[in-house]
Amino acid sequence: MLIGELAAEARTTTRALRYYEEQGLLESDRTTAGYRLYEPSAVRRVRNIRELLSCGFTVDDVKSLLAYLDADLPEVFSYSPRCADGYGVGAQRVAQLNERIAILTELRDSLVHRMPWLAAPGGTADEKAA
Repeated sequence: MLIGELAAEARTTTRALRYYEEQGLLESDRTTAGYRLYEPSAVRRVRNIRELLSCGFTVDDVKSLLAYLDADLPEVFSYSPRCADGYGVGAQRVAQLNERIAILTELRDSLVHRMPWLAAPGGTADEKAA
């Protein structure tokens, strides 16, 4: 299939597909005219890439999971020793997100301490000034 067909089938843009190719996440063949040609299995791979990116994985994280991208991703992963590297990537990402959440929580708490009216549902400076 051509790049536009893959983009439509995978619900993404041709620009995203070119980016995935540049990053080594996706491969294509070329026609004699230079058009990209993709196997039908590329639809699943692109959907998996998009899903992992939307979950907070980076492109580098997804690169480390290339071996798993051509099969349907399970709704819930169960542990398997052969997938230990992938789980390590996930654990690292969760740890980084937990750190960011802690920093943001601290910032929010500091702001609410200084402006307590912001803690009330719908509390805004405009409402307090009225």
